Amino acid sequence: MTVVTISATFGAGGSEVGPAVADALGLPFVDRAIPMRVAEKLGVSIADAEAKDETISTGLTRLISTMALVPDLAAGAGPIEYNPVPDERIFREQTEKVLHEIAEGSGAVILGRAAALVLGEVPGALHVRLDAPVAARLAHIQREHGLTRQRAERLIRDNDSAREAYVRHFYRCKMNEARHYHLIIDSVRLPMSTVISVITDAAQALGDNRESVD
Repeated sequence: MTVVTISATFGAGGSEVGPAVADALGLPFVDRAIPMRVAEKLGVSIADAEAKDETISTGLTRLISTMALVPDLAAGAGPIEYNPVPDERIFREQTEKVLHEIAEGSGAVILGRAAALVLGEVPGALHVRLDAPVAARLAHIQREHGLTRQRAERLIRDNDSAREAYVRHFYRCKMNEARHYHLIIDSVRLPMSTVISVITDAAQALGDNRESVD
């Protein structure tokens, strides 16, 4: 069982590196599947689960906490009933349960969800942080998505702030602290092939070391 968690600042290429590492290791890549599984556990819509996913925006929370969009079909005939969207604490607890279920299964490469913190004590799990200077991430986003500089700057600012707020709120720490990771990699200025190779080699080495200790 191999587990790799990847934490990435916005524009650092997490959505490209993650699937490539998973493919190299022969593991599933888990990202969007997490809010889907949480939605199933809580009986809310996937849209609501994704809206809650890794955000602490008070205004947004109030908006989507009013009503969920998934009908309670088990009730049979009669008026459609809706489940309320749970608060952030319940959503976070269910997300953690899903992460542990994944880690206890056949392994995976997991992007985001503060997985390095949640699975920090899982034996043999490799925790990776992808980052780069803002200027490098900005250029990467503009080049890859054809965005204006102003739009790219706002995306970086808003996404980084939301992700950091999630970690500060629930785990009382900073996501960029080196103590959470085995590897911190500049995934923008290094070639993609090098980044993938470093992560896969480290995951395999960590797995081999665990087996020799066991």
